[in-house]
Amino acid sequence: MSRIQTPRPIRGTQDMLGGTPDNLADRFAHVVDVFERVRKLYGFRRAEVPVFEATAVFARSLGESTDVVSKEMYTFEDRGGDSVTLRPEFTAGIARAYITEGWQQYAPLKVATHGPLFRYERPQKGRYRQFHQIDAEVIGAGEPLADVELLCFADHLLRELGVAEGVTLTLNTLGDAASRDAWRDALVAHFEAHREALSEDSVERLARNPLRILDSKDAGDQAVVATAPGIDDYLTDEAADFFEKVTDGLAAAGVAWTRNARLVRGLDYYRHTAFEFITDRLGAQGTVLGGGRYDGLIENMGGPATPAVGWAAGIERLAMLLDAGGEHRIDAVIALEDDAQVARALASLRALGEAGLSAELVASGSPRKRFDKAAKIPAHALVSIGQRDGAPHLNVRGEGEIAARVEAAVRQAG
Repeated sequence: MSRIQTPRPIRGTQDMLGGTPDNLADRFAHVVDVFERVRKLYGFRRAEVPVFEATAVFARSLGESTDVVSKEMYTFEDRGGDSVTLRPEFTAGIARAYITEGWQQYAPLKVATHGPLFRYERPQKGRYRQFHQIDAEVIGAGEPLADVELLCFADHLLRELGVAEGVTLTLNTLGDAASRDAWRDALVAHFEAHREALSEDSVERLARNPLRILDSKDAGDQAVVATAPGIDDYLTDEAADFFEKVTDGLAAAGVAWTRNARLVRGLDYYRHTAFEFITDRLGAQGTVLGGGRYDGLIENMGGPATPAVGWAAGIERLAMLLDAGGEHRIDAVIALEDDAQVARALASLRALGEAGLSAELVASGSPRKRFDKAAKIPAHALVSIGQRDGAPHLNVRGEGEIAARVEAAVRQAG
């Protein structure tokens, strides 16, 4: 018979297993655990939104002409003939739910979520076609204090994860609608005057998304960008005051930041604050967390005019910043050395779980080899259950508080 060919994993996806030398799955879980703990400290409600939505949700929120919509979305027609898309980001789905599910009654609404997202792009370090993010949004709050609170949440999260060293918060303002429109007109005039020096991509952006030229990595584009007008010359008094209140709030909260006057968000519904936490520890993919204020999005999706601000961070990238931490150790491993004592071993396993202690039972294979097999599993305590001189026998090896708790639990279990 011919050998069955096992399908290979899809490019841009990854499999993760806990307890391995790189500990990636455990680091991934740690990021989520810390995020869940910190979001509760700041009063952010847990939200869940579908993995797929009507394509219009993302086309309207991300802009029909953006690369994400035109080149990167996983879009398909379902059996009912409807166009649906796997979510490439969280904000659009949350905004849709805010409108359709009556979440306006909770405004100002602070929500947080995490899970998988999908984009068809070239896989590289820290970037996958199925990737995962943590996400936090404040909807219905137009005050600068909401921006400050959200940034404090992000800063606190990075410190709790132990990755804040070498990570810098970069901050900019896009102004209000009047500021942004005036700046956009000035940028278009500047880039049109230097059209011949722009790359092909930037010439395309000039017609549909000129602010994105400021993001270009092309050397020729960067030379033109270097002499482009800045947002500060076009800020209204109200917009300047908003930005000042954000920076004053960060200073009061002890959150350090630096100004990046070229940091932009290309779509018109973005307003005021734009920010990124960046690091040089991930090569070219230096942003670990980013976001901004998007006061025009919900109105753009058919809802009422609603101010909002949010951020997202890649779980894979945050996990890459964490120390692998060596071997993963469970609290206890139980070696069943005599099958006649299986009931006692199971009672001990349950007692450990009820005491909040992680445990693994080694009860397969030759009873004579189970102890040696269990001893190779990294654990704080090794429990052996068997018989000595015809009588039941229990022994616990290990030192420290966890080993003491393990012994108390298994002995109480009888």
